[in-house]
Amino acid sequence: MSHSVEQRRVPGSQVDPRVAELRSAVSRLRRQLAAHPGDFRDRSIAEEELAALAGMAAAGDPEIPRLRRSLLLIAGAIGSVSALGQGVRELREAVDLFGPSPRG
Repeated sequence: MSHSVEQRRVPGSQVDPRVAELRSAVSRLRRQLAAHPGDFRDRSIAEEELAALAGMAAAGDPEIPRLRRSLLLIAGAIGSVSALGQGVRELREAVDLFGPSPRG
């Protein structure tokens, strides 16, 4: 039987696995963005929002509305850069671990 990330906690550990996944996704996308040679108009917005997400993940208890806002800003800022698409998808999946996006 498969367990979601939300249900897996390392015994004796205080780290929420969702937060660990968010940290990992943010770190990967930050590295990909730093290595991307192209310059685009909203790059600084993406970098600032990734830094904000990294800070929230480091604190260990991110605010879900703020996570979603940052994700939208990042996707808008670098969504057209195909080389970074996988990193944005992984970040979205990490944010989704905190609960489904409200619709409507």
